[in-house]
Amino acid sequence: MLWIKLFLPFAGAYFLSYLYRTANAVIGPVLADELSLGAGSLGLLTSAYFLGFAVAQLPLGMLLDRFGARRVESALLLIAAAGAAVFALGHSIGDLAIGRGLIGLGVSACLMAAFKAFSLWFAAERQASLTGWIMTAGGLGALAATAPLEALLQVAGWREIFFGLAGLTLAVAVWLFSSVPEKSGGARPDGLATQWAGVKEVFSSAHFWRFAPLGLTITGGFMAVQSLWSISWLMQVNGYTRTVAADHMAGMSVAMLISYVLIGLLATGLARRGIKPVTLLGGALGLSLLTLGLIATQALGQTYLLWVAYGTFSSFGTLAYSQAAAGFPVALSGRANTAFNLMVFLGAFGVQWSLGLLIELMQVQFGQSVAMAYRSAILALLGVQAAAYVWFYVAGRRPR
Repeated sequence: MLWIKLFLPFAGAYFLSYLYRTANAVIGPVLADELSLGAGSLGLLTSAYFLGFAVAQLPLGMLLDRFGARRVESALLLIAAAGAAVFALGHSIGDLAIGRGLIGLGVSACLMAAFKAFSLWFAAERQASLTGWIMTAGGLGALAATAPLEALLQVAGWREIFFGLAGLTLAVAVWLFSSVPEKSGGARPDGLATQWAGVKEVFSSAHFWRFAPLGLTITGGFMAVQSLWSISWLMQVNGYTRTVAADHMAGMSVAMLISYVLIGLLATGLARRGIKPVTLLGGALGLSLLTLGLIATQALGQTYLLWVAYGTFSSFGTLAYSQAAAGFPVALSGRANTAFNLMVFLGAFGVQWSLGLLIELMQVQFGQSVAMAYRSAILALLGVQAAAYVWFYVAGRRPR
């Protein structure tokens, strides 16, 4: 009963969060044609979601620890619904960016509120599995934003689709507020000064900064690529149609979904057998970098399999949330998770926008073809990610 009343509403909200996040990968080319947007402008428009999301993270951690996941998330989802309506009504890049930013702000609590609620209601040894299950809901949202969204665009305009999403988001807000139970008998919430001291404690921790660069560059970078530049790459570099590119992303999303299910089913059992989540995290992210390198260099011709593998291995980056938070007491769990999420979404915003600017720069200033400009941009991202990956292992060898 608790699983139904508590888990499913958060899963529904995170489904929508991921759907909103990745929808522009499919509708981005349509928006670019309709509004005559270059790569830099399209990157800025799409990344407004990540900026709105990132801005909310630090106050969000304090709000979650003080007011609880139920009230905070249901209120923010109302903002997301309004943002979807603004986006649907928009006629300029400014209008659309405001709508996209409001959506990002409104869904900013979807994952963090779930983590906060899970930390209060479920035992510590179940957290890795719960992470897998909630990410499964996100994987379903990512899947819905690929081939199904492309098919829907054949019968409805993107404006009508976003009006529908606005209504669905409002319904989920009401569902979550009416269903999720409150945790009674807890300690009195800390004052603002004490909560801010907890934020500073998180950011001054060497444990946190072992994981933060992974979130900033690898997880954030994957979000930026998946939510916009993946389909653009497949169309501009590989020469595929939007439908074929969307099929690639659908395959990647299915692979991600399966990975999240496996994390949910197996992570706790593997940890009991000595294979710790941090080991899974490091191994999978290493393979993620390898597959992105193969995509960028086109060393293999199997584009579909490479994108599926990239999504599979990148999915394990979600384990960094629980591993980063594990170094702090439960009372700081909301602030620790949102601090890490801040790194992830600042990275996603920065990578998504800067990739667009770099693509334009390589064409205008250095005379590269569109395909070569895309390749140069992805290789630059890969170099930064590799540095963060090396730091993860170097910092892990240092005594605490």
